[in-house]
Formats: sequence, structure tokens, C-alpha cells
Amino acid sequence: MDDVTPADARAALQAVDHAQAQVANEVGLPRWYWWLLAAAWVLLGVVGDLGPHWLAIAATVGFGLLHSTVASRRLGGRRRTDRLQVSADTAGRRMPAVVIGMLLGLVALTVGAGFAMHADGARHSGIGAAVFVAAVVGLGGPEILRTLRRWVRA
Repeated sequence: MDDVTPADARAALQAVDHAQAQVANEVGLPRWYWWLLAAAWVLLGVVGDLGPHWLAIAATVGFGLLHSTVASRRLGGRRRTDRLQVSADTAGRRMPAVVIGMLLGLVALTVGAGFAMHADGARHSGIGAAVFVAAVVGLGGPEILRTLRRWVRA
């Protein structure tokens, strides 16, 4: 340790900071989570449009229970794989709030799309809106989450 120059120490610290930033950028929810969410979104749209009201309510509650069960372990984004777990400081403590905010935004998008489709005369506007949002979630969920994290510095 006696022969380490200040420049060497600075370079080593910069390398550590860079590696930590790279890991933090990789933290997120796995791709299967987004496709599961998209499938559930479509199922809720179908049940909401074609099923009785009690079934739509039960499906919504069931979706909430399933989502909370699946997301509770993954929501922090700290366990992307079984072999990787990073600290909450590296993952960002705002990650759960970002995911919940994103889900609320997707609900608003679904409602808005459903109203727009209904106003245009669509027969099953709930299903159409659900399929539209499911495509957004399934295809772009990780990228949307990554962008939101960057915007809020999470």
C-alpha cells in the first residue's frame, strides 16, 4: 500500500464508482414479470368487458393479490436473478415508488384508451384498451422503468 500514488487511488475509486453505476443501471424487474403483468392486464380487460360485475371485482382483487405476492420479493429490483442481490443503496430506495407510479400511469392509460375507444364506437373497448396497454407493458416495460428511474434519479 506504500507505493500507491494519489492518481492510482483516484483511478481505482473511479473504477469502483463506474462499476457500481453499471450494476445500478442493470437493476430492475425481470422480463417475465412484465409479460405476466401484460397477460393479467388482458385477462382483466376480458373479464371486465364480458363477465359479471362481481367477477370483475373478484378478478381485480385476485390480480392485486397475485401482483403483490410476485412483486413483493422483486419490487425493490434488488434480486434480478437468483445469483445477484445488490444492496438497497445500489438499487435505489425509490424503486418501489417508481414501479407503483408506473402502474398507476398504466391504469390511467388504460382508462383513457378505453374511454377513447368507447367514444369511437368500439364494441369491447375494455378489451381493446387492455390489449393496447398490455403490448406497451410487455414490449416496453423494462425500458419505461429504466427511463422513469433516470428521470427521478432512483
